[in-house]
Amino acid sequence: MIRLHNMRPRPGSTHRVKRLGCGESSGHGKTSGKGHKGQKARSGGSIRLGFEGGQMPLIRRLPKRGFNNAAFHKNYAVVNLTDLASFKEGTVVNEQMLREAKLLRGNGAGLKILGDGELKHALSIEADKISASAREKIEKAGGSVTLRQKAVQGPRREAAETPAAAETEETPSEAKPKAKASAKTASKKKSAAKTAAKKKPRKS
Repeated sequence: MIRLHNMRPRPGSTHRVKRLGCGESSGHGKTSGKGHKGQKARSGGSIRLGFEGGQMPLIRRLPKRGFNNAAFHKNYAVVNLTDLASFKEGTVVNEQMLREAKLLRGNGAGLKILGDGELKHALSIEADKISASAREKIEKAGGSVTLRQKAVQGPRREAAETPAAAETEETPSEAKPKAKASAKTASKKKSAAKTAAKKKPRKS
């Protein structure tokens, strides 16, 4: 029977510590398995991952193709319901209050509430995003959730004008044919006047 005084580790699960730098008597030779000199033989000397001795590394030699959405990805500051349980009932919880309580750090695209934990009292929460489980638990406790609206970056132009304005205003493409037509009629009138003057009989 196994007792505390006769417990032993399983065979093969433990091994003796490899003692380095203790000379030839350590059983690992004069150089302790580090070879002869060089960067790898020095204490603290290591080569970072992907370094190829100064030549162009493989990750830079391979062609880059396709689209990557990482540049457009938005990282939200995440807060769970367990963090909101410390606030008093009826408190309006927003991003500024969470930062003052040191529950949020750093910069993010907004605030997101997740449903890890339980909420036993009602809170009014203002956030940019919220999970379905978190919303259900908050409303079950008698609280409310308000999603902040995204600010419009610039003034939006109206897609279509009113029919009255469209009828009164003329586009440049419509104005040019009218100008050409008026010029043609004027030239026709001048030519007609000249022919009429030629046909009149001269007085003797």
